[in-house]
Amino acid sequence: MLDLFKLDGQTALVTGCRRGIGRGFAQALAEAGADIVGVSASLEADSAVSQDIAERGKRFTGYACDFSDREAVRAFVEQVNAEVGPIDILINNAGTIRRAPAEEHGDEDWDHVIEVNLNAQFVLAREFGKQMLSRGRGKIVFTASVLTFQGGITVPGYAAAKGGIGQLTMA
Repeated sequence: MLDLFKLDGQTALVTGCRRGIGRGFAQALAEAGADIVGVSASLEADSAVSQDIAERGKRFTGYACDFSDREAVRAFVEQVNAEVGPIDILINNAGTIRRAPAEEHGDEDWDHVIEVNLNAQFVLAREFGKQMLSRGRGKIVFTASVLTFQGGITVPGYAAAKGGIGQLTMA
């Protein structure tokens, strides 16, 4: 039965892979047989997640990318295409949060959270998704939050972005 879930020969790109859910995704996908491309805002070459993947006998290629910079995200896509090749699975997990009541939530905080949590995720899904469509296969997974559905009192940018992810997933 577990053979149905094998990912041998596939490459998974996991955003926000340095810790938490993203690191768990990277570990599980490697355990299932996928090579991992990991990206985080502050990923170091010899990170704990790279060691996790190596212990599972899979290849780890790590990148640091500032997802609040749209041009950096586009350059990251080009770099992955040139250095790694096709992505079979995209795990859009990266995210950030800025806390303040809505009336105190500044434009800079709003823009940063929306750019990282929604816009960068869209660019990655669009660009890698085009390639998946042309190959006739691939998977894109978005991580959201309970705030996708109920909002948040002191996290308006985060709640709006996660609500957007919920809608983007259905688009």
